Amino acid sequence: MITDEHIKDYLSQLSVVTDMITLIEPVTHCSDLYGWAGWIHWETSGAHFYSWERPISFFSVDIYTCKAFDPAEVVAFTERYFRTTEIVAKGF
Repeated sequence: MITDEHIKDYLSQLSVVTDMITLIEPVTHCSDLYGWAGWIHWETSGAHFYSWERPISFFSVDIYTCKAFDPAEVVAFTERYFRTTEIVAKGF
């Protein structure tokens, strides 16, 4: 189960992995219908995180930034952090 604290910690650590400057600490919200959402604001944009348990355990990370970062490093970090059994990533 992914909690509020997991999301805040993940987004804070993601800032380090991507070498982004954090403007505000991560913000989270839980919807009874749709699960957790989180957001962090960086100097060069930000990242969103979504997680739910039903009907299956699933999470999604959207990173939007004008500053370059290593997507492979972010994918590897995310896979390690959440100990996932399957991960799909797409950069553009």
